Parts: sequence; structure tokens; C-alpha cells
Amino acid sequence: MDTNGLIDPMQKKTKDTLTYILSIALAVVLLFFSFKSVDWKQFVEALKFCRWGYVLMSMGVGMLVIFIRSLRWRMQILPIDGSIGRITTFNAYGICMVVNIVLSRVGEIVRCGYVTKHSERGEDGQKKASVDKVLGTVVVDRVWDGVSLAIVFVIMLLALWNKFGAFFRDTVFSGLSGRKTILWIVIALVAVLVAVVLLSRRLSARGGVWAKIWGVLQGMGNGLSSCLHMKNGWLFIVYTAVIWICYWLMSAGIMWSLQGIDPSSVSPELADSLGKVNDLGMEDALFLMFAGALSSLVPVPGGFGAFHTVVSLALSSVYGIPFGIGMIFATLSHESQIVADLLVGVPSYIYETVRK
Repeated sequence: MDTNGLIDPMQKKTKDTLTYILSIALAVVLLFFSFKSVDWKQFVEALKFCRWGYVLMSMGVGMLVIFIRSLRWRMQILPIDGSIGRITTFNAYGICMVVNIVLSRVGEIVRCGYVTKHSERGEDGQKKASVDKVLGTVVVDRVWDGVSLAIVFVIMLLALWNKFGAFFRDTVFSGLSGRKTILWIVIALVAVLVAVVLLSRRLSARGGVWAKIWGVLQGMGNGLSSCLHMKNGWLFIVYTAVIWICYWLMSAGIMWSLQGIDPSSVSPELADSLGKVNDLGMEDALFLMFAGALSSLVPVPGGFGAFHTVVSLALSSVYGIPFGIGMIFATLSHESQIVADLLVGVPSYIYETVRK
């Protein structure tokens, strides 16, 4: 700490380095324990005979998601700087995905920098889309992702309780019983949230902690309602829905790639395990998409290890599919998307480098 009470740059660099090393170590540990029990003969066999056309389809949809996300993000930036073009936000998003593979969450800062670099200067000589303003749009972007994931979760609870209720009860809501009990808890949480909002608004004038809480809630509220104030705000909602439908299709594509394996072309043990995969449907693809999205909460670069562990455990817990088969599904899903991100991000980086 220096004399002004600010963090010493050297200390910050050391802290960031340690955080990165710990993230890498966590990813390695998760990968080790995930692949520890894998039957590599079956693993290679499944990869050899799966229908790669569906894997390519999933990759293509994943690349489309990056494009749609860039369009949705641009809608938030245009009120700040109307000169920002589609190619700029698309390239920035593509580069962001590549950086996140290596440095978790750092890509969000990088994409803000690329947009700021291409921003026009205002009358005061400053960039219209400064990094702090663009970073605010990224926060809103992630808040909407959280809200969307919560909506998917509620849909699964209400519409697919008979199929997935036991899993959520035993894992997410361990110790509770029945859909009614969980529903009442959700209602209670909403009531508490409303009470906190009303109380913090009323007491914010006094300053202190209530003013800080109200400031955070107000910021989140403004972010969520920003789409109502932008031009063609309804399109923002449509983009959000399409993004999550694409995620659903990506999960389904990997599922279909394994369902098409001819039992006579693989070993009897693998054929028996894949038989359970053949029984999966679109609602199961939705569940696996949700499980994969939850893995993003684990702060590891590129989701390595976390995604594999969570998805494999979900397949094992809900469907009784062997963990090793789950790892095949998770590996196809995760690594194919990593390749898709690289196919978008690397050309975007080359384009921006030449453009500079």
C-alpha cells in the first residue's frame, strides 16, 4: 500500500498472477479427476464412430451465437457512440472469446478496449465510447445472461419437474421435499427481494449501507430496463431468446452425434452405455445446456475441467449414464466450441491487426 492508500501496482500484478495460477491449478485438478476414470478405449471408439456432421452443426450454431451476441451488444453501445459498426463489435467479441480461453474473464476487458479504440472523439476531445462506459454495457450483457439462465431454471422446475425434480431437490435444494415446498421458498425469496428494494429506496437518503444497496439495485434495474429505452428495444429481447435457443441446439447437436452410432460398429460395453443416450430428447438437451451454463460459475480459464465435471455428473445422476460416456459428451461439446471460438476469434484478431 502506498502513501495515498492506493494498491501498489507491483502488489496488484502479484495478486493477479497468483489468481491466474490458482485458476489454472483448479482447471488441471478438475480435468485430472474428470478423466481419471475414463475408459480410453471406449473414449477413442466413440469419437471415431460418432456422427461428426452434427458436431460441425453445433460448432456452426456456436459461431452464429457470437455474431448475434455482437449485434445485441452493439445495440447497447449505439446510444453512447453511433459510429461503432457491426464488424467492430463482432471482432471484439470474437477476440474476447479467444482471450477467455486462456485468461478467464479478461476477455471482457479486452473487447471493451477494442470498441474504445474505434470510437469517435467528442467535442471535448475524449472518446465517446470510453472503456468505463463500454464496460457498463458488458455488465448489463452479463446481467441479462443471468436473468435468462434463471428463466430457463424456472421453466425446468415448473414444466419438467417430474423428470428433473429429484435432481434439483437432491443437489440444488438438498434437504427439501416436493415442488410446493421449493415454490414457496422461491416466493419467499422474491418477497424478501421486494422488501429490500423498497426499504433501501426509502432509507437511501440517510446514506450509509442502505444508500450503497440502493445504488447497486438501481444500477441493475437501469441495466435490465435499458433495452426499453434503446431504438428497437424489442429486437434486444428477440436476440436474447435466439441466443439461448442456439445454446439449446448446440447441446442437442452433440447429443444427436452420439445417438447415431451404429451399435454393431463398437464394443458391446460401449453399445450398452450408448443405448441410454439414444433415449434422450430435446428436454434432456435443455437440461444439459443448463448444467453446462452453471459450470461457467467456476472461475477457470475456458471452462476447462469445470464443464466436463458438471455435465458428466449431470448425465450420471439423472440418467444413470456412466461417467466415462458423460465425459465423451462433455469433451465433444466443450472442445468443439473452443475450436469454433478460435475459428471466429483468430481471423478477427488478424483483421483488427491489419486494420490498425
